[in-house]
Amino acid sequence: MNGKVKGLVALALLAAIIGAVNLILSNLPLRVDMTAEKLYTLSDGSKKVLAKLDEDVTLKFYFSQSSQEMPMAIKTYAQQVKNLIKEYELAGGGRVILEAYDPKPDSDAEEWAQRYGVEQQNVTPFGQGVYFGLVAVCLDREETLPAISPQMESTLEYDITRLITRVAWPERPVIGVMTSLPGVLGQAPNQMMMMQGQRPEPGWAAFSELNKDYDVRAVDTQSDKIDDDIKALVVLHAKNLSEKTLFAIDQFVLRGGRLIACVDSMSVMDLITSRQNQNPMMGAAPSGAPSTLGALFGAWGISFDTSKVTCDMAASTKLGIGQGRAEDNPAFLSLTKANVEKDDLVVSTLTEIMLPFAGALDIKSVEGITVKPLLMTSKDHSCEVPSQSAQFGMGAMASSLVSDGKSRILAARLSGEFKTAYPSGPDFKEGSTNAPPSVIKTGKGAVIVFADSDFLADQFCVRVSNTIFGRVVQPINDNLVLFANIIEQYAGREELIGVRSRGASNRPFVKVDRLEAKAMAEWQQKQVGLESALRETQQRLSELQKGKRDGERMLLSREQQDEIVKFRKVQADTRGKLKNVRKELTSDIDALGTILKSINIVCMPLLIAVFGIWYGIRRRRR
Repeated sequence: MNGKVKGLVALALLAAIIGAVNLILSNLPLRVDMTAEKLYTLSDGSKKVLAKLDEDVTLKFYFSQSSQEMPMAIKTYAQQVKNLIKEYELAGGGRVILEAYDPKPDSDAEEWAQRYGVEQQNVTPFGQGVYFGLVAVCLDREETLPAISPQMESTLEYDITRLITRVAWPERPVIGVMTSLPGVLGQAPNQMMMMQGQRPEPGWAAFSELNKDYDVRAVDTQSDKIDDDIKALVVLHAKNLSEKTLFAIDQFVLRGGRLIACVDSMSVMDLITSRQNQNPMMGAAPSGAPSTLGALFGAWGISFDTSKVTCDMAASTKLGIGQGRAEDNPAFLSLTKANVEKDDLVVSTLTEIMLPFAGALDIKSVEGITVKPLLMTSKDHSCEVPSQSAQFGMGAMASSLVSDGKSRILAARLSGEFKTAYPSGPDFKEGSTNAPPSVIKTGKGAVIVFADSDFLADQFCVRVSNTIFGRVVQPINDNLVLFANIIEQYAGREELIGVRSRGASNRPFVKVDRLEAKAMAEWQQKQVGLESALRETQQRLSELQKGKRDGERMLLSREQQDEIVKFRKVQADTRGKLKNVRKELTSDIDALGTILKSINIVCMPLLIAVFGIWYGIRRRRR
């Protein structure tokens, strides 16, 4: 064999090797996750679930790959989903088995997809239906994710891990929900609605999601006992609770029940309900009543001022005020990692939590009870304003927005040895000799208290859209994540906490936020000064006007004219100062932007040039 033939053979072998390597690598889900929050890596929670599997779980992936109706964008996303499921198979230690099916029309795969409940979707108006779903099977148990869509990307890992847990551990803990707000748990279907083809209201997304994994049960606000099989109780803006109901909650905690209490000094959802139910003949707009846990808070060392709303200019939210305008509202809190307790699993990795018009918890030390704040305001930009003022926006709150240098607790965890708030029962006075013997006096408990209830309402945590894949609920922040973390921990399903607690892809500009908070604080002080000067001048003018005779009321004296000139000068000076504050804010942020642009534009070419010079010098020396 001459050299030319040998060369051709060698090239052919090299091409075959390269082709084989490419074929092997193309079927491996290789990737490097460079994000700070490890957004694209299987989370610790999923790995813990897989490590605890005692039986094999088969994941059946149904996707109409060969369908001409399937858009290319969805085909690309389906490959990402399949790669993610392969990671489950690799991390499952042999306990997770992946099976992929292409359910072509009239095939066995299509028949099984329909049996499992994978939904057929129409991606084009007149085309054939397609399938994109996942089924988990363990022994004789099966659970289905009937329709997967790109809108589910942010929660896909949780959905898959939850699917596995539901077939591996089929028990459904009971969650009780006590609330005075309508529609929280949705509307039960009735025969009339079914005959008319109507669907019942699904309820708040936070609780409709719980229905997939838990037995969610309504608990009446007048109950005198909490059922023994309830593992966790959510008290959501339950107003005017009787002593008997408070005693029932007290005893539930002392016998080991887990309590999530969401109280509110000004519930937006309650205000909306009150106005919807208002009689037009009554005149003044109604206001929702606050909620609290009364004597229980006293026994736990909690003070909750139901007449105040917490403001934090470092966590303000931009709200529309009509006519295309918006304003930063510090009573509508947008919390970040700076506001959460870093050592608590349920909040440590959350990056965006929204609390609209929350109150504040003042907690004193009580023997036997350990308190850990979960959510806090900033220290330098926080204050409290009257609830009534908060309803009418910045104009009504401006004079009260003065920071007192105090950080406020918005949510806290209480644990340890609790003592009853009713040692003699609800119907007996302290020291009575005929106290019921069934009263539990002390017990180990676990309680989480939120100074807000609206954060679980759909308006403040999700975006609901109707797509070709059905009704899709997309989180707009970490509110649902926070609630689900707590429920899963308190209901004994801690494995999923690590899946829920994942960072978001958007990362806040912390430096810019600080500059804006500082400028806003200065702006508010200037604005309060201007309004104070305005009121004083108007009062002075009114006093001067009263001193005139009736026939001279329409004439301006020299003294009045001097006051007007003085006011206009004060007004102009103050407006100039406010303009300077705005300029300082803009200049600081612009300067920061210029520095970042310079780094991006100059530094990279400079680094390349330095490397080139170094490489040239090194090569010349050789």
